[in-house]
Amino acid sequence: MPAWPGGHCPDCGDEMPPLMVHCRTCRRLLNDELEEDTVVEPVFVPLQELAAVSVAEPRGVYEQCPACGRELRISRRYAGRVVRCKHCDAGFTLSRDMAPKRGRTAYYSDCPHCRRELRVGTKYLGQQVACKHCGGQMQFGARDAQPSS
Repeated sequence: MPAWPGGHCPDCGDEMPPLMVHCRTCRRLLNDELEEDTVVEPVFVPLQELAAVSVAEPRGVYEQCPACGRELRISRRYAGRVVRCKHCDAGFTLSRDMAPKRGRTAYYSDCPHCRRELRVGTKYLGQQVACKHCGGQMQFGARDAQPSS
């Protein structure tokens, strides 16, 4: 006999879709050619939940130039140094503090799961977020680095 064509279960009468092996309600074997011992149903084993959360530290910031107001992408390695705007050539000192502040629009970081770059708004610093590429859960920046309102 071919695979279950669909229809009513011979034992309980519930409607079963095609290609089923067992009735969802009474668990009767629906294909007469199969024997009960040839179909092995795996045991459900729940996965252990992980308490650890991956942390994604900012690699740099998106900050507005104080002179022309254009957004600049600046690496974290320039923190505490004078940087120059590529648009107007004005110089300013990038703050050593990575906390949100006036003029800082966002951060950039790599997802710890898929390694793709993410642009993350300042309001998400210290929050648990999900990667827009792979859906991986992470905490962005230090938990105590909550944005100031």
